[in-house]
This record gives sequence, structure tokens and C-alpha cells, in this order.
Amino acid sequence: MANQLETALKKLGLPLTKQAISIGSKWQTGQGESLQVRSPINGQSLAEFTMASADQVAAVVEQANYAFEKWRTIPAPERGEFVRQFGQKLREFKEPLATLVSWEAGKITQEALGEVQEMIDICDFAVGLSRQLYGKTIASERPGHRLTEQWHPLGPIGVISAFNFPVAVWAWNAAIAWACGDPVVWKPSEKTPLTAIACQTLVAQVLAENPNVPPAVSCLLVGGADVGQALASSPNLPLISATGSVPMGRAVAQTVAARLGRSLLELGGNNGMIIAPSADLELAIRSITFSAVGTCGQRCTSLRRAIVHESIASKLRDQLLSVYERLPIGNPTVDGTLVGPLIDERAFESMEAALNAAKKQGGIVHGGGRVVGNVPEGGFYVKPALVEIAPDAQIVQQETFAPILYFMQYDNLETAIDIHNGVPQGLASAILTNDVREAELFCSAAGSDCGIANVNIGTSGAEIGGAFGGEKETGGGRESGSDSWKLYMRRATNTINYSTDLPLAQGIRFEI
Repeated sequence: MANQLETALKKLGLPLTKQAISIGSKWQTGQGESLQVRSPINGQSLAEFTMASADQVAAVVEQANYAFEKWRTIPAPERGEFVRQFGQKLREFKEPLATLVSWEAGKITQEALGEVQEMIDICDFAVGLSRQLYGKTIASERPGHRLTEQWHPLGPIGVISAFNFPVAVWAWNAAIAWACGDPVVWKPSEKTPLTAIACQTLVAQVLAENPNVPPAVSCLLVGGADVGQALASSPNLPLISATGSVPMGRAVAQTVAARLGRSLLELGGNNGMIIAPSADLELAIRSITFSAVGTCGQRCTSLRRAIVHESIASKLRDQLLSVYERLPIGNPTVDGTLVGPLIDERAFESMEAALNAAKKQGGIVHGGGRVVGNVPEGGFYVKPALVEIAPDAQIVQQETFAPILYFMQYDNLETAIDIHNGVPQGLASAILTNDVREAELFCSAAGSDCGIANVNIGTSGAEIGGAFGGEKETGGGRESGSDSWKLYMRRATNTINYSTDLPLAQGIRFEI
């Protein structure tokens, strides 16, 4: 294990013996299958411990419900103070936590630091939100009556997160949920459990300084799909927030819907970008490259489809291929590296299968393949691929979590928008153009059908001030900014009669 990782683990205070379950600062041993945690950098074993079993979920959820009874009565600004202190703890441990993200998720250092900064930013957002959980006063049709809407804490929520953003997505949910009065039960990806254990360790430090906060406001369950389904099945978790693949989200949604619970789903992307004739090509090269190869193509907002006007297609393709040839690929913890490894062998096999399918469907593949020289042994490092292909090729309909960019051509904007919208996913989208009419059309109801529509920036990345999420098979969920906090609360409509009469609504008369 590298010295930098050992140093980071010591600074974070991770216990030498890892346990799969935590209720506040109390750790418990799992009763499920054994988990071997390996680094995507070199395949090295980082830890081995027993995961939680589905049978252990109910007891953890029960503790979260006990915590809810107290947490919901604590004034929201006080709950916000708890979030503020956690954000401060993240500032204190930003570098060691980012180091752990790099080693466990394979992100380059700057992206890992950016992910932790995103956690800090959402804490700041939630602190402000804790004083802005506004309801409405409504004009009543009855004299001597006041009609209002109030927002109340919803209850404990379950968070199921993915490996590619091992800490930020949890923080998006946890910070807002805590401000809203909800405890959080977190099931991280089995591929990145150490970052979750680290976050829970930092939360425990904040809890130790706040004896008025019930410890079970933060609970952790490291487990497999059975634990995720047990969370989804629990009637004591009114909201399940799940990030991951479409099949996973569909299974969670069906389970939650069967008990009439709420789902917040962040699923597949398959994101597209239209590059118009008036686009700034230098800006296009930079935005396409980061969106397509950043995080080795393992972001839900990664660019998968470039839809390029035929008049500039050859020039843009050649410039992109030139940049792709020069990309520094290797150990993500080394300065200057821009493309780290895929998460594991399965991801590499999925990339290979997608490229083979593209070839069979008439695609011309540039790049791709495993990198074996000047990279750590044991990791799955790949050359990003650019695939010239027809828009109606079947492979274009699916999202492969790898640095594959499908390169397609169009002749008019209406056709480009049809191509762009002609996939089952609908997360992030972009158009590069200096024509204001094209930009406005793309952002209009007749343009992009995605939850995120950008102009002259890439698809990858988002600010916490705007609600994040997508449509269609992406799941329809919204996290982070705007009014997404309302999903973590329940709304009550209150009617207060301060008169001595009892008028009925709609003019109904009922004399007795």
C-alpha cells in the first residue's frame, strides 16, 4: 500500500479492523459474505471484511426511526449547525479523503479533490436552506380563516450510491436530509466501501461534539444487492434515493412503489452534444475531451455521443484524434495524469464488448484497447475510443461506462435534435453554437428532452445550486439545489378558523 494512502487512512482515523455496519459511532460486524476491496490503480487489496446481511437491515432502520423522533423536533437552524460542523470537518480532512477517493475509485487527484469540495459546497447550501424551509400563506375563500402550507420532516431515508461518485452523491442527500430533519441510512457501492467508512468516521467525530444530536441520524450498511433491496422494501424508510444503473433503479423503484414509498432515482445518462457549424472549435475540443474521457468515462454525465454538423465533422474528428493520442494515461495519483483506470475488469470487458458491437454495426473505431506500458500493473487502463458511426446503430442506444465517444454527423438542426433525443436516457445534454436561435431552440420545449441542457459547455459536471437529474430512463429524480429539498419533507395544508362561525367551502350549507 502506497505511503500516501497509509498516511491518509491514519489522518482519517479509520479503524484497522473494518466493520460493515455503523450506527453513529457504534460499529458492528456484518453477517453477510466476505468482501475483498481492491484498488483500481493496481488491483492491490485495500481491505477485507464481512459485509452486512439483509437480515441486519431492520435493526439499523429501527435505530434511525428512534433518532427521527428527536431529530424532527430540533429546530431546523440547529440541524443546519450540525451540517455546518460536518462541512468544516470535510474542509479539515479534504486532502486525505480525496486521496482515499483516488485509490478506491481511481479518480485523478484534481477530480477527487473536486468531489470532496462538492461535499463541502452542498453542506454550505444545506446550512442556508435550514433557514429557508418556507411554506405558503394562501387566500382562503372563507372569512375568518387562514390557509397555509407547512413542510415537516419526512422520516429516515435510504441512500444507495454508486462507485463513480463514492462520497459526493451521499453528501448531496445527507446534507439536505439532515437539514430537513431526516436521518440517513447509507448503502455505498461494494466497490468503494472505505470512502463510506471514512465519511461515517468523520460524522462520528461531529456527533461526539454534539451530544444533543441522536447518533443514528447517520447510519452505514456496507452490503450487496440484497441489502439494497432490503432497504427498498422497508416501510420505515419513506424515501429511497438510488444512484446507479437502469436495471438497479428499475428493481428499486418497483420494490418501493409496491409499498407506495417515494423513489429518487439517478440512473443512466448516454449524454449527447450537438456541435453546430458556428461552434468555437477550440472550445469544442476542450469541452468534448473533458466530458468524454474525464473519470475515464465513468461519470453519469460523461459525453457518449457527439452529433457534429457535416461541414466541420472531418476537421473536428482529426483534431480530437490528435488530442486523444497525447492524453496522459496512468496512475491517477501522479501529477499530470488526465485519464486514470477503469474501476475493474468487468468494466474493461464491457468496453471491449461495446467496441466489438460497434464494429459489427458499421462503426469505424479509433483508439480503444488496454494500455499496458508505463502504467501500474493490475489496473485496467485503456485508450479512450472515438467511434465514427451512423446515428441509427443499435449500440448508440446503450450507455457503456467507459471512455467511448460515438461520433455522428447531421445536416440540419432539427435532425440533430431528433438524433439527440432518440435514446431512452435523458440526463445531460449540450449544444456548442454561436447562433442564439439554435441555443434557444435547444433549451426550449422543442429542444433537448434532458434534465440538464447546456450551451457552450460540456455535459460533464454540475453545480450544486441547480437541481441535478434527468428524464426517461434516467429516472426523473432531482438532487441538490433548487427546490429538491421538498422531496425530503412532507407537506401539510393547515386551515385555521379564527372566527366564531363555521362557513363551509364552496358555499355548501349544512344546517343542523
